[in-house]
Amino acid sequence: MAVTGMTSRNFQSFYRPDDLTPDWLTAEHETGTTIAAIEFADGVVIGADSRTTTGAYIANRVTDKLTRVSDYIYCCRSGSAADTQAVADIVTYHMGFLKMEMGEEPLVKTAAHVFQDLCYNYRDSLTAGIIVGGWDKKEGGQVYSIPIGGMIVRQPFAIGGSGSSYLYGYVDSNFKEGMDKDTCLKFTANAISLAINRDGSSGGIIRLAAITKDGVERVTLTGDQLPKFYESS
Repeated sequence: MAVTGMTSRNFQSFYRPDDLTPDWLTAEHETGTTIAAIEFADGVVIGADSRTTTGAYIANRVTDKLTRVSDYIYCCRSGSAADTQAVADIVTYHMGFLKMEMGEEPLVKTAAHVFQDLCYNYRDSLTAGIIVGGWDKKEGGQVYSIPIGGMIVRQPFAIGGSGSSYLYGYVDSNFKEGMDKDTCLKFTANAISLAINRDGSSGGIIRLAAITKDGVERVTLTGDQLPKFYESS
């Protein structure tokens, strides 16, 4: 419908460019997400979905949110994609330098506290929720949760991201101490699949990793391999 009685000048003031720009072009890239990690006797299992969103737009369906920090330490990222990538890059640099200086693999606790230091000191500027999982010869498999704001706590299992709010009942009722690697992989895959079904910001495929003294074993579950629950197979 034409707008009558409007000159070029007041047309520009009436139709501001901001009004015509879709929100997904200006919104921040976010890994509105589901991440999880669990300790077992010989190491840890970590996992995440793969959806990255920009506002209401899905910017990437197959993001890898499991980020290498050292040969035996990984982190799971949730929050702002840019913030979490930058923080992970800084910690990876520190761990590489520490390995050269000490002549041995860094401790999981050391990496986790460097993450915590950055997330806490820059808590007003960062949107970064991190789970650190890894293995070292001193304490074996360890999981540290560093939610937005910079708190740090070691837990036998941890969940994070927007999808985690749907999972507390599942993980509380199904977690048992002393589970083996295969059981932990299944536990983590089930949790992330449940979140994908309920959380609009989680989706895509499931990426898993088991970290032990032998290194890192990666597992990817594509759409037809995701665990099913109430849905017909």
